[in-house]
Amino acid sequence: MTAPALRPFGDGPPVSPFSLGTMRALGSPAQMEAVLRAALAAGINHLETAPAYGPAESFLGQALAALAAEGLAPEGGWRITSKLLPVSDLATAQQQLRAILARLGVAQLTTLAVHGLNTPEHLEWALHGPGGDLLAWARGEGLVGQVGFSSHGSPELIEAALASGAFRVCSLHLHLFDQTRLPLARTALAGGIGVLAISPADKGGRLYDPPPELLADCAPFHPLELAYRFLLDEGVSTLSLGAEQPGDLAWATAIQGPSPWLSAAQLAALERLSAAGRERLGAERCGQCRACLPCPNGVPIPELLRLRNLAVGHGMEAFAGERYNLIGRAGHWWEERNAEACQSCGACLPRCPHQLPIPALLADTHRRLAAAPRRRLWG
Repeated sequence: MTAPALRPFGDGPPVSPFSLGTMRALGSPAQMEAVLRAALAAGINHLETAPAYGPAESFLGQALAALAAEGLAPEGGWRITSKLLPVSDLATAQQQLRAILARLGVAQLTTLAVHGLNTPEHLEWALHGPGGDLLAWARGEGLVGQVGFSSHGSPELIEAALASGAFRVCSLHLHLFDQTRLPLARTALAGGIGVLAISPADKGGRLYDPPPELLADCAPFHPLELAYRFLLDEGVSTLSLGAEQPGDLAWATAIQGPSPWLSAAQLAALERLSAAGRERLGAERCGQCRACLPCPNGVPIPELLRLRNLAVGHGMEAFAGERYNLIGRAGHWWEERNAEACQSCGACLPRCPHQLPIPALLADTHRRLAAAPRRRLWG
């Protein structure tokens, strides 16, 4: 197999187009070791983990030691990113970082990221509070090579974090079916900031288990292949694959080679996919321009109508319903108000360039997607 071309990642060493996310292979140390071996065979050199992922760091540390004992590692060594939640005082955060290094069995992280920089308070913590002191201390002590952040927050918050100049890496929700943050990713990349796409398979639409409509719209390609190639073609540094078993890394093995990542046939498939969604939605398609905001009642109109777009336009009811029913149950990690918060005040109506009947579409979204909520994977 030809080794994948490595990509720049902030100020650190270059990384593979795919990264191993470690939040799923948690059944046993042996399971993590099997996944790590598969990642190495697939040409992956970047590992993404966090204390919040249960035993992930401990299992990963054991797996790294087992492979090292056999002399197995990527050329240039593993690049490792771990993350700390933005809630601790300096002394506690310092202890947490030392514990991360001990669990992983390494002297230095390639990247230390603020885990879930989702609110203005989190950004203040990272720039001017204990988090800023931690990041400066960690770099000064040589415990981390560079610092970054992951965010589930608003585009405006992410823009402020990137503009601060404090971070050299960001992890963002960038998906074929949610391109809201792609302009931010392009800005980051243009400024030499590394960009990791969070969960493009799962949070990107459960694309590992696509509905019949989506399979037909993407034929002859698999939706997951198109989603991965789309992001890589956009220049995203690396895509996180949260593998539970070695077989989950099959696409990382299959998608190799130099740019461009999208062939003419794949570009045509993406256009057919978009056209099929537009046709099914007709005049009710939300264009995601965000002109409807702000809502006086705090309804996240674009996000809710994006879920409706997916359910109606691409048959992705299972994914859309799963995400919709997490609203209000995941704190700052996800939206806090669903369509029931709409009071039909009409403030959004004159702002919409497509003259959508937004209150009626929100009510329809709730009727389609509301169900018994599901538990989050972690946290």
